[in-house]
Amino acid sequence: MPNKHFCQGPTCHEQVTTDRFLKSRGVIRGRYAYAKLDQTENQYGWIYPKSDKYFCSQGCKNEWLNEQMENIEQGRPIEFIRHRRESKGYVKVKNEDRWGGQYSIQRVDNGQIVE
Repeated sequence: MPNKHFCQGPTCHEQVTTDRFLKSRGVIRGRYAYAKLDQTENQYGWIYPKSDKYFCSQGCKNEWLNEQMENIEQGRPIEFIRHRRESKGYVKVKNEDRWGGQYSIQRVDNGQIVE
């Protein structure tokens, strides 16, 4: 297991991108966080912010903050995600055209491709 947390973003595992798609199981998985847990400064002396150890991107960080802001203000505990979340029911489809094919990832519902 990598020395990283899983992204805490609420919809990270629902965003359809090729790096999140696992073809063998037909699922979209959440990413790992951007920075390693034991990340030190780089060769130029720059240190990653602590939040980069919990989110894969600024978009996921902002979505999480928008969703959890009321809990933070009220001092309520927030669940920490310790497993990789997945969204099932996706398939890789080749779109044929005259310049060769391109692949796209599409949602499947009961064997039918959903647009």
